[in-house]
Formats: sequence, structure tokens, C-alpha cells
Amino acid sequence: MIYIADTANMEELKKLFYYFPLEGVTTNPTIIAAENRPMSKILPELIDLVGDKQLHVQMISSKAEDMLREAKTYKAKYGLGENYFAKIPVTAEGYKAMTMIKEAGINVTATAIFTQQQALVAARAGADWVAPYVNRLDNISSHGIEVVSHIVQNIERFKLNTKVLAASFKTVDQVHRVSMMGSHAATINYEILERLRSHPMTDISVEQFEKDAKDLYDIEF
Repeated sequence: MIYIADTANMEELKKLFYYFPLEGVTTNPTIIAAENRPMSKILPELIDLVGDKQLHVQMISSKAEDMLREAKTYKAKYGLGENYFAKIPVTAEGYKAMTMIKEAGINVTATAIFTQQQALVAARAGADWVAPYVNRLDNISSHGIEVVSHIVQNIERFKLNTKVLAASFKTVDQVHRVSMMGSHAATINYEILERLRSHPMTDISVEQFEKDAKDLYDIEF
């Protein structure tokens, strides 16, 4: 499973890209709103930081034709390549837009998925990634991990050219469980990424290593 950062905060992203083996960044209107800056300011900064890694940008139009135009505009205006994914919600217009955007040579990430069938329809419409919302399902007494598992099983069973990008996490355990279910990727906020890479016993072990090494590691480097 690969890790993707679910944030548009540049300070957080700079810290993460310094040490974490991220494969890209996802954004949505809520994430952009949290920064209280316009897309015209944030997007160029994200493009520079991400480089050749994945960049998932959500379209905000409600009609398929407008989603296509929006996706094309981002690609042309900023010279985006194969690492650019247009995020499209799984609405009626969204499903239509997915096929149109794929035919235009732009990658697609289907988002706001809450059922296995929504993911399967998106995959058939040409989506490269399908993004089920794990914690939001858990919050309505559904089973986010199980939905991810069913989506993965369908993709494998029907040999689809689509991958699962699990989203919406509140705990490290949720990330752990989707990885065990075979999710191809997880997009995770800064706080959870920091939690999952660390452990207090690791800190204690390193502290002991440093004490034990004092005055003994005398080889210059």
C-alpha cells in the first residue's frame, strides 16, 4: 500500500516530504477551504512540491461537460502530466464525466464513494482510482473496512484496471486494517501520518542506543 497526504497545508507537506515516503497529495474543496487561500495560489505551490508524484485535484462543477472543461483547464494551464488525477464525485453527472475525461487523456479518481457498487460503476466508467470514505461510513454505523475489502475483491475478481485509494481516517487502526484488506493506497491527514510512523517504545529504544553508544562509537565519519 502506498501513502498519499490528504492536505493542502504547505508547512505540513514540507515536513512530510522531508522524511515520509509519500507518493503524492490529494485535495478537495474542504481541504482547500481549511487553508483560507484561493486555488490559484495553492495549486502552483502543490505542483512545485509534488514534482512527479501524484496530484489529485477535485473538480467542483456539477455538470459533466463543465467537469471536463475544468479538468482540461488545470492540465493545460499548469502543464500537468501523467501524475495528474481529476477527482470526480460519484454522481450521475460525475459518472458521465469520468468517461469523457478519460477519453480526453486525463486520469480520473472517483471520490465520495460509500458503497461497493458505486466503486464498481466508477471502475467501469474508467476511473483509475476509487476512493471509499472509511471513517464517514463508520460514523453512520456502516462498516468502512468491509466496504474497502469488497471493492478490492471486485477489482481482483473482474480484473479491472482500477485501484483503491482508501480515504477518511480518524485512527491509525483504520489505516492498518485497510492495508490488511489489500487497499492499494491510503490518503491520510498529517496528524494520522505522524502517529502511524511513530511509537513510544521506538523513542525509548533510540534513547537507550544513544546512551550505550557514548564514548564507544569512535570511528570518524
